[in-house]
Amino acid sequence: MKKSIYILLFALLSVGACDDGFEELNVNPTKPNQVAASNKLTSVMKFISSERYDNWRAGMIYQSTMMQHVATTAGYWSGDKYTWNKGYASSLLDRYYENAIKTIVDLQVQLDEEEAPEEMKSIVRILRVFAFSRITDLYGDVPYSEAGKAVLDEIFLPKYDAQSEIYPDLLNELEEAAAALGTGTSGFGAADVIYNGDQTKWKKLANSLMLRLGLRLVKVDPTASQAWVTKAIAGGVMTSNEDIFYLTHDVNNKNGLGEVFTADSNPRMSDTFINLLQDNNDPRLTVLASLPAEKIIFKEDLPDNPGTYVEDFREDRTVAERLDFDSQRGLANGNDNEMLNDQNVDLDNLFSNLNDYSEPNRLLVTSETSPMIFQTYAEVEFMLAEANVRWGLAGDAATHYNNGVTAAMKQLSLYGDAGIISDSDITDYLTANPYDANNAIEQINTQYWVATFLNEYETFSNWRRTGFPVLTPVNYPGNVTNGTIPRRLTYSESEQSNNPDNYAAAIAAQGPDVLTTRVWWDVE
Repeated sequence: MKKSIYILLFALLSVGACDDGFEELNVNPTKPNQVAASNKLTSVMKFISSERYDNWRAGMIYQSTMMQHVATTAGYWSGDKYTWNKGYASSLLDRYYENAIKTIVDLQVQLDEEEAPEEMKSIVRILRVFAFSRITDLYGDVPYSEAGKAVLDEIFLPKYDAQSEIYPDLLNELEEAAAALGTGTSGFGAADVIYNGDQTKWKKLANSLMLRLGLRLVKVDPTASQAWVTKAIAGGVMTSNEDIFYLTHDVNNKNGLGEVFTADSNPRMSDTFINLLQDNNDPRLTVLASLPAEKIIFKEDLPDNPGTYVEDFREDRTVAERLDFDSQRGLANGNDNEMLNDQNVDLDNLFSNLNDYSEPNRLLVTSETSPMIFQTYAEVEFMLAEANVRWGLAGDAATHYNNGVTAAMKQLSLYGDAGIISDSDITDYLTANPYDANNAIEQINTQYWVATFLNEYETFSNWRRTGFPVLTPVNYPGNVTNGTIPRRLTYSESEQSNNPDNYAAAIAAQGPDVLTTRVWWDVE
C-alpha cells in the first residue's frame, strides 16, 4: 500500500513539471473539485450505522451473545462460546477507521477551509465523539489523535492513544460543541438525515452523550464522573422519544443488522432474556421475539425402529402462534447442536431443533428497513435515575425509572404499528414491577439491558460499567477466557505487521491483546 502511495506522489510531482496550462486542460469545469460538505455529512451518518460486515461480527456474533440477548448453536458465533475469531473481533475497527473516521476527519478539514458556521462544525464534532467512543469502549487504547490522517498529513502508521487521554478529550469536545449550538436550523439542512439540522436536538444529544460517557468513569474516577454527569444534566439532555438518536433506513440504504438477519437463520433469543421478560409479564416480549415461521412435527414408532422420533413433516405456524406469549422459549447460551441434542433426551418434551426456540422477531424488528438506534431517551432516564441514587442529582429516581420504562416501551413504535404498546399495558407492568429503592442500581441497569436490545455496543459497555444484569457465564469446551465473559474485543491482526511499533506500545501500556484484558475505565 505504501509503495502505491509513493508511486502516486511521484506521478503527481511529474505532472507539476509539465506546461503550466496542463492542469487547466485536464479539469472538467462542469464538475466540482470538492464533494459538498452536506453530502459528506450524510455519508458519515450512514458509515456510523455501518454495514452487514461489522454489525454481524462485532455487534451480533460477539456482543449480543456475550450479553445473553441472543444465543446460537452455530460454531462460528464465537461470542456465544468465548472462542476467538480475530477477524470477527476486529471488524468494527476495520470498518469504522476506513469509512466513518476517515470521512469525519476529511469533513472537519473541509468545514474549516470553507469557514463554515460553528454549528455545522459542532454537529460533526458530536458525530466524531460518538464514533470514537464506540471504538475505544470496545477496544481500549486506539488510534485517536493521528487517526484518519493518512491523506491529509501522510500519517500512515498512527499511534495508539491511551483511553485515559481519549476520554477527557471526548468529553471536552461535547462540552464545546454543545456550547456552540443554538436553537435554529444548521446549514446542513435536509442532508442531516438524523435531526434535519435541528440544533436544539443536537445540543440535547451532546449532553446526553456526555451523561453516558461521564457515567462510564464511575469506577475509575468517581469524582470526574459526578462532575461530568452534573454538567450534562445542567446543559440539557433528551426529554422525550422525539430526541432519540437513530438513523432511518430504506431499500436503498439498508440496515446492517437487518442484512444480518436476512443472511443468517441461526440467531435465537437467549433464555436469560426470554425468561426475564416472561417472568415479569413484560409486554415487550412478543414485540422483540417470535417463534420461527415453520415448525417441525415428529412421528413416533417407525416400523423398522420402534420407539424413535423422526421428522415427519413441516408445518407453517400462524402469526398468532408465532407471537403467543407463553410459547416463547429461549435457547441457553454456550451450546452447539450436539450439546443441545444431548440435553433433549426427554422424548415427551422434545426440543431437538432450533425451530422450537424463539428468534428476534422477524415479523417486525429485523427488517432491512428498520431504524438503527444509537442512543435513546429511555437510556437517558435510566442514567438520570442512577445519578440520583448515587449523588442525589436530577430529581426523583423513581420518577426517572418509570419514565425510562415507559419510554423504552413506547420507542418500539419506531419499528411500526405492531410495536405499539398500550398505556394500560405499561401501567400494569409498572404496577407489578415497581421501583425498588433497596435494589435500585441493579434494577435500573437491568432495565437498561432490556432497552438496549440490538444496540449491543451500548449493552456491552454498560454491563461492564455496572455488572448488571448478573449474567451466568458459559464454559464451552475450548473457550479462551477460562469460562469468564470477555471484557473487550481485540485489535486487527494486520496491525502486528503493518504498524508493529505502535501496536507493541499499545500492548505494553494496556495489557495483552486478548478478550479478557480490561479497558481503562473497566476497573475491577
